[in-house]
Amino acid sequence: MKPDGRIRVMEIIARMNVGGPATQMSGLSEGLDSGEFDHRLYTGHVDEHEGDHLQLRNTRVRVHRVPGLGRSVKAGDDCQALFWLIRAMRAFRPHVVHTHTAKAGALGRAASRLSGVGSARAHVFHGHLLHGYFSPLKRGLYVRSERILASMSDRLVTVGAQVRDDLLRAGIGRPAQYVVIPPGVRLGPVPDRRTARAALGLPPDAPVVAYVGRLTQVKRPDRFLAVADIVSRQIPGCRFVMCGGGDLERQVARDVEPVRDSFHLLGWRKDVEAVYAAADVIVLTSDNEGTPLSLIEAGMAGTPVVSTRVGSVAEIVRDGHTGLLSSTDPAELAAHTVRLLCDPDLARRMGESAHDWTRHAFDVTRLVSDTEHLYRSLCGKAGRRLLAEENAR
Repeated sequence: MKPDGRIRVMEIIARMNVGGPATQMSGLSEGLDSGEFDHRLYTGHVDEHEGDHLQLRNTRVRVHRVPGLGRSVKAGDDCQALFWLIRAMRAFRPHVVHTHTAKAGALGRAASRLSGVGSARAHVFHGHLLHGYFSPLKRGLYVRSERILASMSDRLVTVGAQVRDDLLRAGIGRPAQYVVIPPGVRLGPVPDRRTARAALGLPPDAPVVAYVGRLTQVKRPDRFLAVADIVSRQIPGCRFVMCGGGDLERQVARDVEPVRDSFHLLGWRKDVEAVYAAADVIVLTSDNEGTPLSLIEAGMAGTPVVSTRVGSVAEIVRDGHTGLLSSTDPAELAAHTVRLLCDPDLARRMGESAHDWTRHAFDVTRLVSDTEHLYRSLCGKAGRRLLAEENAR
């Protein structure tokens, strides 16, 4: 590796499936100052039932594919990915190793330790796996492993203050290790309502409620169906849009079959902006979240939201001003949804407030600036030795 004076950053994520972490990676890779940072993205392969962010969003990001890295935990593949990363680190000699998602965080930090390069290590929690994912036994193993990995980290980054507080309560890391860097989003052009509805095959005047996200257990698409059932009985003719895919995609298709005329299952789409523009309300029904980008994107499109009050959602949605927060009870979620559908003036005011708030607080340029500051501080903390060695050559 011939030094050129730039701060070398090795960004590692298990897979670039459609979702918040991949969106953040794309924004960073495209926005970082290439004159100051030699930033390289390392990732595995997306599973068949998942949407590929790199294809659906037409991103310009160049990636280095890591053999064996992906979603599934397989000893052989994980060892292959670990040793591949060690070799890559010894060749690239990064000043900063920046990991995302649990599996990449474990393999990336372990590889950095074993490589002997002396890089600074930062890991990002885009959420956590403390609730809604594991049995008590597996949760205990997860917590213990994250405690060990935290001891190998210079910085622990969270996307929200609540996520940080949850992790600290679980004994993961020390307060001084944490820094909160909220997400940053750049939404594409938002079409007008009529154009968006025509593109999605929706009636121009029907009430429309939308779900945007992965169809997987923690996101609770079954709860969205329960909400839809209550809403449809109070507002006949309401249409329900589900944009996304995942391991529960076939189950959802079977469950909506008796009311198929009311549902539009879109799968993954490149034009997600059309979904936000077409909807009167976006509903999030998750058991656990970090700071869900679908709520930020909905706000940027000027669409009010109804969401469960989980994770750092309350740091995105200002309850009663930019949207409405709820318990996980489908009846309460449905009541909030009906309220917005029946009060267009309230929905419009909340949508306008959400637009102003999210575009101010969650712009991608702020994310890039915060992350550049993180890299500079880490390079100063643990990268001086590498720079000194290079300058002495």
